[in-house]
Formats: sequence, structure tokens, C-alpha cells
Amino acid sequence: MRIRVSDIQEDGLMVDHVTAVGSFSDPAWRLDAVSLRVLREHVDVLVSGEVLATVPQLCGRCLEPFPADVRAAVDVRLIPRPATADNVELAPDDLDVDFYQNDELDLGALVEAETTLALPMKPLCRDDCRGLCPVCGGNRNVVACACSERAPDPRLTVLKDLATRLSH
Repeated sequence: MRIRVSDIQEDGLMVDHVTAVGSFSDPAWRLDAVSLRVLREHVDVLVSGEVLATVPQLCGRCLEPFPADVRAAVDVRLIPRPATADNVELAPDDLDVDFYQNDELDLGALVEAETTLALPMKPLCRDDCRGLCPVCGGNRNVVACACSERAPDPRLTVLKDLATRLSH
């Protein structure tokens, strides 16, 4: 959804329909709900609200695919992109600032960016995921393997001896 900044009324604009925002660039991602308020302060635009989406992920422990529910809180100030420079240096307080140009802002791109930023760094299919066996590589959530513990790397015995000597 593209919004002309000059068309935003004084009381702002509410976007609460998924179809109004559009779809993600990745067709596997699904936008479930959106509730955004778009306000204009002179040339700046404030966008706040919440986005709910379902994004396919791979578990960081067992490597199985699963649909992750993502809740992204949106609180962004958009300012006009300076016409004189390609690169703009932002201060530490400007981390919630983005740019729009030609009196137009792309709400779909903003929603996709905020959803991406809300993805977990290490996604887990569930909190009690047991992961993969370090010996046979089997998924411990599916099969209880009978592998014995792997022997420690013999190259690390020097460090074990050092730790023993330092503890005395």
C-alpha cells in the first residue's frame, strides 16, 4: 500500500485490514493481522501499532521447518529522504527513523521490514526441543537414539590438564 504523505488528514489514518497492506515479497509469509496508525507531523510521518504474521522458519536445534508466529510492534518515524546525499549518517537516537521519498511511503515495505526485525535470532519449534544427536545426527524429538556419549577430543586433554593444575 502506497500512501501519499500530503493526503494524510490531520486526524491520521488507521490501517487495520490485511488486504490494505498487501502481501509480503515471499509468498510463504502470511500477514495475519495489522493495526497501524499513520499520523503526519508537518513533513514527518509517525507509524505506530502492531503486526501479526506467520513466517516459516527452521528450528535452531532440530533443523525441522515450522510456522513461527511473529508479533511486531511498530513505532517508526519517517522523514523525507534528503535530496543532496545518497548516504545519510544517523545518530544513536535515530534508530527508529526511516525515509520516504517523492511524497510517498510504502506501508507494505515498512510492515515487511518490521516483521523481519521481529523474527527470533534462534528460532525454536518448541521450548523443549531436544535437538539433534551429536553422534548419529538423529532428531531426538522423533527417535530416542541409544548412542553413547562421544569421547572428548584428544587435542583438548592439554587444556583439561591445565585446568586441573590451576585449581590446586
